[in-house]
This record gives sequence, C-alpha cells and structure tokens, in this order.
Amino acid sequence: MKNSRTAYVLLGGLSIQSNLSGYELHQAIQENFGSFWGESYGQIYPTLKRLVAEGLIEASGSATFGKKRRQTYALTDAGRVCLREWLAQPFQNDPPRNEFMLKLFFGREAAPGVALAHVRELQERNRRMLATLEGIEKMARAHQSKDPNLPYWMLTLGLGMALTRAALDWGEGALAQLAAREAAQVLNDLNKAGCPTLEDCAESRKCRKPSLRG
Repeated sequence: MKNSRTAYVLLGGLSIQSNLSGYELHQAIQENFGSFWGESYGQIYPTLKRLVAEGLIEASGSATFGKKRRQTYALTDAGRVCLREWLAQPFQNDPPRNEFMLKLFFGREAAPGVALAHVRELQERNRRMLATLEGIEKMARAHQSKDPNLPYWMLTLGLGMALTRAALDWGEGALAQLAAREAAQVLNDLNKAGCPTLEDCAESRKCRKPSLRG
C-alpha cells in the first residue's frame, strides 16, 4: 500500500528513537527539522493508527505526560524495510509557496519603500534562522558526538546554513539595488516637476510634492 510522506516521517523518527508517543514525535519533528518540514497532530495520529494496522509499527506501551497517559510506538522489521525502500526512491520536492517572493515579483505596484522593508525583514529572519541553526550544530556536536546519525544531521544542517548564508548575501545586493532604484525614481519625478533637487522644489514652492510611484 502506498504511504504518505507523513508515514515515512514517522517511520524515520521511530528508527532513530523507539517508544515515542504521537506527541513526542510531533515535538521531535519540530525540534529536529521544523525549519524544512512540518506535520500536524491531525496528520500524525491517524497515520500512526494506519501504520499499526499495516504492521509497520507496533504499540510498545504507554508513557505518562503530566496527568495524561499516551500510547507509545516502536518500529517493526517490516516498517524498517518500508522506510529503506522509500529512502532509495528518487526524491520529490513540492513547489514552495513563498509569499515574500510573490510580493517581490509584483513589487513595482507597491508604494515606495515597501519592497525595501520586506527585504530588510527577510534579512532579519534569515539572521535569526542562521543563529538557530548554528546553535543546533554546536549542541549536536557536543551532546550527540557518538550517534551514528550525526554525519547525516550535520550534512542537513550544513545545507540549511549554506542556503541561509546565500540568502543573506542576496539580500545585501537586493537592498542596494532597491535603494538605488528608488533614489533614481525620486530624481526622475523631480525632473518631471521642473525641480533639479528637493531643496530647489521646496524653496520655489512652485512644485507639488513629487510622486514616488513608478
């Protein structure tokens, strides 16, 4: 039976650590690769039940979290075979939905300064992301140095950091380009209004305030 990618995420999680509840699996997904993958509780719990029915995982007991007892699960031999078969298949990346890029694409219609503000915000988010990834890398090397999964975790983190640094480099160039374009637009509007500079326009009081729209 064809499984969803949610199923493979859960099989993969249980291959690293057994006897986890749906809640713990959700937490592990958020903590370990939440920057590039997400699963909701509404996806996790029905998938766990189906994986049990298919014999790919098994109920391994229960654990207490606060006042609640939660069912825990373990990977079966069949589940490990299923996971390895999926890992060998060609990967498929869905087209991303990136609102920042969409707004930038239509940026000519925005008011002056809007695109610049969006790029500055993206730069700040990427700086925070890079700091988070570097912190995860440091903790993983300090506390998981003997884990056989560590080389693969480091490769994944390395790609994430490389992409984030590349985005930061792009952002610096984008800010310079947008600032230059907006400055040129201001001069163009002044020339159309017959004012060589903003000071001249203000002094003569013969010109309306120039429009910065392109």
